[in-house]
Amino acid sequence: MGLARSAIGKQPKRQSLHLVQCHLHGSPLAFSPRSIICAFQRNTVFLRKTSVRLKMIRLEALRAFVEVADHGNIKDASEKLFRTPSALSMTLKQIEDRLGCPLFETDRKSSLTEMGKFLYNQSVVLLRDYDRAMERIEAQSKARSGRLRIASVPSVATMLLPPFLQGFLQGRPDLDIDLVDTDSTDVRLLVETGQVDLGIAGTAPDVPGLECEPIFCDPFKLVCRTDSQLADKGAVLDWSDLTGHPLIINEATRALPAPEFQRLARDARFSVRNVTSLLAMVSAGMGITLLPALATVSLAASLTTRPLRDPACLRTVGIFWRAGRVPSPVTGLFRSEFAAAARAQAGQFGLQPLT
Repeated sequence: MGLARSAIGKQPKRQSLHLVQCHLHGSPLAFSPRSIICAFQRNTVFLRKTSVRLKMIRLEALRAFVEVADHGNIKDASEKLFRTPSALSMTLKQIEDRLGCPLFETDRKSSLTEMGKFLYNQSVVLLRDYDRAMERIEAQSKARSGRLRIASVPSVATMLLPPFLQGFLQGRPDLDIDLVDTDSTDVRLLVETGQVDLGIAGTAPDVPGLECEPIFCDPFKLVCRTDSQLADKGAVLDWSDLTGHPLIINEATRALPAPEFQRLARDARFSVRNVTSLLAMVSAGMGITLLPALATVSLAASLTTRPLRDPACLRTVGIFWRAGRVPSPVTGLFRSEFAAAARAQAGQFGLQPLT
């Protein structure tokens, strides 16, 4: 008994194997659960791949089918598509094989089956939408469409941008322009915060987060009434000539480095940011002001300008964009073409182009 129990205890454990029997030609076959699962998974993958193949009918194949349906025969359609009739026939056969049903009533391809009519209607809409989408994508990539947001100082917005934009928009009927005119500080802020794509403004010593391409230098001029004593002085004025005349400062003059100007600015009672309001105050006899030459091109008849002797009394105008950002095609094109056009026009306004 002890030996029997010992022998029994040493017997290896029998692996449990559950068999599923089925009869094939009268012969029982056994499959393990693992083999059944693997077979099921293989069939699932096969069905999934078949489903994907069924869905993946190429757009060009649908285009070929539509052309054949429109022409009523393969020969004319093949000439339209610059393909051989045999290649076109093979394409139609592949579509029919994937759908599992014929698309034409006869081999002459002159009339569609019900499935052919359904596929034709769906294909026409699909191809139309695809072609339109590709046209919009190409127009955007070629800088012929989109929206361009620009902020600019008023002098550039009134003197340089209108003629440039007139030419730039020719041939770009789907391009929209948003233009904001404000002072240089606000222009740089609008670019920095992403509210506009490009800014055209006076440069600043340190503007983090922005890149700038200088375009031209614009000398400041004194603006006063035509009956002012300063209008009767020499052709060129020194800072000392402005002493005793009330100065109205503006945003553009804040960066002028001359100590003589800074002393005059400390005594100023008015600071006006809007150029129209500023000139109205000068015209009313409330004081004198300084403006870049480009902003003085179209003054009222009651106002006049005089140049200043200080060579440092000027502003540098550049085009700003956000650092580290890839510009859209239209933004990049505008940036390069406007900079070139502004440099070419600089001389006629007394500006100094920068390269």
